[in-house]
Amino acid sequence: MFGLTTWFRKLGVQMDFPHLITIACISLYVLALLLDPGAIFQFRGMSFLAPSNDASFKVGMTGAYPVFAFGRWWTVITAIYLHGGLLHIGFNMMWVRQLGPVVEELYSPMRLFVIFTVAGITGFIASAYMGSGFTLGASGSIFGLLAAAIVYGRRMGSSMFTQQFLKWAVILFIFGLVFPGVDNWAHGGGFVGGYATAWLFAREGADRDNLISYALAGACLLLTLFAFLRQAMATLFNV
Repeated sequence: MFGLTTWFRKLGVQMDFPHLITIACISLYVLALLLDPGAIFQFRGMSFLAPSNDASFKVGMTGAYPVFAFGRWWTVITAIYLHGGLLHIGFNMMWVRQLGPVVEELYSPMRLFVIFTVAGITGFIASAYMGSGFTLGASGSIFGLLAAAIVYGRRMGSSMFTQQFLKWAVILFIFGLVFPGVDNWAHGGGFVGGYATAWLFAREGADRDNLISYALAGACLLLTLFAFLRQAMATLFNV
């Protein structure tokens, strides 16, 4: 994406967009732990090595409270890359590593980034409007990647391909309903956002990385960078 993969390969580093997502998520997870080391070994339900709510709020946790009470609308972007515990980030990164390369191959790195970002945003918007006080994680984006794979399968007329990813989506939806503390609204919103974005890309045809793809990917990148810059200003200077 934007030539980054080629640049990394010239340096002898095998790096794709799913790798970049993983690095960003792990880095922010470690940062959140370091902001409040005393909370690391305080067990809260199924959470292990979990950043405190205060630390997560400082690095960009979202939800109805941050968005509506504090006006921090940009957290619907920053929270995509944050996680609430070791199991949380491990599970999500496993799915990013499984689904990311597939969607990247089907759509291109540019479009993968757009789908991932839009799905995360729509997931957290749905979650905030449905009253989830605090939430974070890449699962909404992951559901968006599942939706994108389903769209591709339907477009190609492959029922086996479509059913495989649809089955995974259903299993993960059920998993979210069974276990407490899972943000199912973010999952649903992410699936809808990913499906809609992938459907729009599918209508463009075989020209994968056209001007529209570059423009949308560039807009998502700038918006993501702005969101983290704005969060840093809010945390450091309370503005």
